[in-house]
Amino acid sequence: MNSIPWRVQLGIVAAGYAAVLLLSAVLLYSRHLQYVHNAADAAAAGGMWAGGDLILAVFIGCLFCIPTFLLVLVVRQSEVASMRYGQVMLGLSFTMPIFLLVLRVTGQGNSFLGWFSFYRVMSSPLVIIGLVVSVLLARFPRARRLILYALVVEAGTLMVSVAIFFLTTLRH
Repeated sequence: MNSIPWRVQLGIVAAGYAAVLLLSAVLLYSRHLQYVHNAADAAAAGGMWAGGDLILAVFIGCLFCIPTFLLVLVVRQSEVASMRYGQVMLGLSFTMPIFLLVLRVTGQGNSFLGWFSFYRVMSSPLVIIGLVVSVLLARFPRARRLILYALVVEAGTLMVSVAIFFLTTLRH
């Protein structure tokens, strides 16, 4: 039985990411058109529309988990690829405290940076789930350690931000 070549596997993963990006763009544009054509409804029931936006964001985040899972399965065959993946995940995890600070300083507001920061912070639970799966599937100790560091940074930042939220809420 012949295995699929490594480049073909990476091509399948890249095609998966491209398909998810295309589907996400279509879904977001469709949602934008709903806001444009039903502006009065969106203004009247803003909370329900915001809930729909949140569900769409979680759905898109879950869609990105599918090619990421395939990527983890592909890179676990090579130590060099696993190390690169671990380094990228560590870099991604450091964006959590940065965007949390940006969100704190600028607020969500109507700016692109505020919007992007908000959704990066809200996607943290999905990133944590992805990092846990990556740690469990990692074969090589150095790559596992890098992914574990990324998990500590991501989860630690989330726990500290939740603790700060509750402490400031209790104080007022």
